[in-house]
Amino acid sequence: MRQMASEHRAPSRVLVIGSGIVGMSCAWSLQEHGVEVCVVDRRRPGAGASWQNAGLVSPAMCVPLPEPSILRYGVRAVLSPRSPVALVRSADPRLARFMAAMVRSCTTASWRRSMASYRVLNELAADAFAHQQAGGVELELHRGDVVACFAHAHESAGFLHEMESVVAAGQAVEVSLLTGDEVRSNEPHVSDEVELGVRVRGQQYLTPSRYVAALAQSVRERGGKIVEDTPISAVERRHGVVVARGPQGELEADAAVVAAGAWATDLLAGHGVRVPVYGGRGYSFTVAAPKSFASPLYFPVARVALTPQADRVRFAGIMEFGSPDASLQRARFGHMVQAIRHLLVDVDWSTMADQWMGPRPLSADGVPLVGATATPGVYAAGGHGMWGVTLGPLTGSLLARQITTGVTPPELRPLDPCR
Repeated sequence: MRQMASEHRAPSRVLVIGSGIVGMSCAWSLQEHGVEVCVVDRRRPGAGASWQNAGLVSPAMCVPLPEPSILRYGVRAVLSPRSPVALVRSADPRLARFMAAMVRSCTTASWRRSMASYRVLNELAADAFAHQQAGGVELELHRGDVVACFAHAHESAGFLHEMESVVAAGQAVEVSLLTGDEVRSNEPHVSDEVELGVRVRGQQYLTPSRYVAALAQSVRERGGKIVEDTPISAVERRHGVVVARGPQGELEADAAVVAAGAWATDLLAGHGVRVPVYGGRGYSFTVAAPKSFASPLYFPVARVALTPQADRVRFAGIMEFGSPDASLQRARFGHMVQAIRHLLVDVDWSTMADQWMGPRPLSADGVPLVGATATPGVYAAGGHGMWGVTLGPLTGSLLARQITTGVTPPELRPLDPCR
């Protein structure tokens, strides 16, 4: 039985399991409430899905993944190994359960319900970043309209429908259509084969690895402890405290936040969390950019995003459903290049470096799992999929409020991990 707010006692020590953007934001926000925090990770801060993703902070594009069209991508995944949405062949029964649950959520009605939850979060996301920045996090956040590029105008129908649906949900989004020439006048790297662009105004981007490092530095400077290379195998409540079992023994605290990304499912299984979470593996790499790109670009047909990073540019894409521990498939990098190289000019693909794969934690119904579990003192923070960067700071702020006050913020009610 969950503890009532009137009986709630604010914890003085909280263990945060997972040091990605979501976990570190939880730790940072708990410190805002005077809580002593210890962050523990199987590797190091940001080494999972947070390390080298696209880095878009784009509330306008932050939407539930499960929707009717993904079923068509599922068929493509079976038929073509070059599809931007793919399955890693696996005997893991958890993958089958996850896919079955996600298919059940791929309805228009389900998408609209989920989008209503996202709309509230999206409207608060920018303020959460600003609060971290004001609190001393050295956050390099760049403004930059996202331009979605299409080789043929008719290919934009799905993306425009998604933007229209976001607006229909009540979220303010400023979108404008650009001819190919108008796209190129702002971004000369775009080739003559791009016929249409869709500009999504007012978005931002950052370099994820630098952001996680800045969060970690701030948490340490405030007295927080970060324990690396320590995988947690189980979390339980025992004798009034929460105990996390690691390779060197047990760690105790008054409460624990499980923010372990795609590895969280096993840790949460015994705490009433039934929504399946699985790894939506994303791939990325950088190439040199002697002439800087003007702003982020997105290629919806290939599902590849591009963001400027100093003297290089990062390409991120692929939605590969598979175990977070499975090896990366190097052919994916070539598939990404083949899908977009004809849409860009003056890019030296031979300078490809920083090849990386990270398992984004996807919830089967497309809604993050944030809040109290069925076990007193054990909380979940994950399942954000592609939107862990955009929603990470807000997740930390809202969950810290719930943990310290015992009152669930209204924004978190639809995200109940035990729904």
